[in-house]
Amino acid sequence: MTASIENTAHGHDYPPSYFAATAHAAPFRPALEGVKQVDVCVIGGGFTGLSAALHGAERGLSCVLLESRRIGWGASGMNSGQVMAGWTRASRSLVHQLGAARARQLFELAAEAVAQLWLRIGRHGIDCDARKGHLIAAATPQDMAMLEAEAECREGVMGYGYSRFVDRKAAVRLTGSESFHGGLLDAEGGHVHPLNLALGLARAAELAGARLHEGSRVIRVRARGARMLVETMRGKVLARHVVVAGGAQSGRLLERVKRRTEALSVFAAATEPLPADVAATLVKDGLAVCDTRMAANSFHMTPDRRLVFGGGERFRLDPEETPESIVRPRLEAVYPQLKGVRLDHGWSGLVTVTSSRMPAIGREGQIYYAAGYSGQGVAQALLAGGVIAEAIGGDTRRFDLISQLPNLAVPGGRWLRLPIFAAIGALAALREVH
Repeated sequence: MTASIENTAHGHDYPPSYFAATAHAAPFRPALEGVKQVDVCVIGGGFTGLSAALHGAERGLSCVLLESRRIGWGASGMNSGQVMAGWTRASRSLVHQLGAARARQLFELAAEAVAQLWLRIGRHGIDCDARKGHLIAAATPQDMAMLEAEAECREGVMGYGYSRFVDRKAAVRLTGSESFHGGLLDAEGGHVHPLNLALGLARAAELAGARLHEGSRVIRVRARGARMLVETMRGKVLARHVVVAGGAQSGRLLERVKRRTEALSVFAAATEPLPADVAATLVKDGLAVCDTRMAANSFHMTPDRRLVFGGGERFRLDPEETPESIVRPRLEAVYPQLKGVRLDHGWSGLVTVTSSRMPAIGREGQIYYAAGYSGQGVAQALLAGGVIAEAIGGDTRRFDLISQLPNLAVPGGRWLRLPIFAAIGALAALREVH
């Protein structure tokens, strides 16, 4: 098995974002040089890769992680940081498609992923502005019934007791916005500073024995006898197992990932620090909020009284558009009182999506892969890395369950696959209009 990726120049700085501007100092990890021989070679320094390296090292496996830029450089370091129970698909939809028993198993896995995230943050002393409390806000009156049904399904079928349905009055009070008609409040969800979380996980992985290398872009993965040979420009790794965890770049290394995923640009901004009396009119109780639009808005307050607001997605970006031009109208529609507010930070990044909006997780020989969390990767990526490490260690029960998640594989080049994924975006735009 041989895969290749073109070698491109890269910088060591993080892309501009509020999270990069407020990240803790992190050491530069040296690039891979020479030849290493290990149990596991992880490709990608985001949440999935860091989790695989951390869990693998804790299981006594020798692990090397290769990141082409900096730890947390991609989506893991610049996403909205929202932590949500469940999957992107509604619980009722999973029950309808998979049956109640299997749907409950999957939901329990996702709920455990959230619980384990909070435990990891505490165990490793990761300073990442972690706050519990999450609200899915109904963007239309019609979405009220959907959220109420989700709350009932979570409690009655999934056995999950942390979510409750709230009415319009409560949603308006919690969000400080008249835009919403109710919501699903979850006590175990919440939000984190994603880049600081990634940096904390990297430190924990190194303390557990994993070796992390930045500036080490993988150019080829191929079989070499009973092992896999992973090559960079300056070094090589011989490994019994390889974990491809490169997010939006994973498809360049593995055709199976390429056919199941597509990269989507998403956008966010952070306001200037707001006066205390203005900040008090916005999100309450430290909640993270996302709404029910298919191209969802998501937002929360920061410790320095900024509103971090994400919204909008594009498969193709108009050259005239900027993160601010996309995010500002959405922000001001939710919070008219912030019209004209200064946006100190605006950024965009790539997230990996699948046709079903469920992760693509699997194995091809000695190569494991995970990608396509569709905007819900903070907890799910850590789950994926953990179950891959379990499978490598011989316990495949949880890996077998999530590797069977339904995803459509589309053959051919990107221009053949793109219309399928773009159709999802078109549906999202139609939903917003109506």
